[in-house]
Amino acid sequence: MSTDTMVDAVALREEVKQKYREVAVEPHGSYHFHTGRPLARRLGYDDAVVGALPDVAVESFAGVGDPFSLRPLEAGERVVDIGSGGGFDCFVAAAQVGAGGHVVGIDMTEEMLTKSRATANRMGLRHVEFREGLVERMPIEDGWADVVISNGVINLCADKRAVFAEIDRVLRPGGTLQFADIANGQPVPEEAVQNIDLWTA
Repeated sequence: MSTDTMVDAVALREEVKQKYREVAVEPHGSYHFHTGRPLARRLGYDDAVVGALPDVAVESFAGVGDPFSLRPLEAGERVVDIGSGGGFDCFVAAAQVGAGGHVVGIDMTEEMLTKSRATANRMGLRHVEFREGLVERMPIEDGWADVVISNGVINLCADKRAVFAEIDRVLRPGGTLQFADIANGQPVPEEAVQNIDLWTA
């Protein structure tokens, strides 16, 4: 971890796990963020694409933007989704890259992985897989990915330098990073940075 990280990364990770464990198990619960189909519509995802997905593939979606609005994926591309959650963006990516492509979702939450794997199996998506891992240490070989996507995950990582270094490692030369996230352009007091509750709220 970088020496300038001002929050306990392990404690933050556990807090994030707990929050998204709840979203996996109780997708229609009350949270401080929006979820599911209403959120996908609000963020500008194609209604036809989202409408074609079963409820289980959409209900735990909790992103902050639409990474596919930056550029549609191309047929045959290999894609890594960091912090894939219930798999929603992976399923959108799978339709774009087709059976000749490959999509790997990386997540650290057991309940989300169980859900996303079961959904991929139910949908018959053989070119989609989900691996347990951390964004800072992805279980992906060097230079494997044509595209890395992420949706509201990098902001939840304490060591952003490590995250971007890892993204650089798994992308092929000339590969593309497409992500949506939350950023703050104003100075944040040190005591606020160190408050884990504020990271997840």
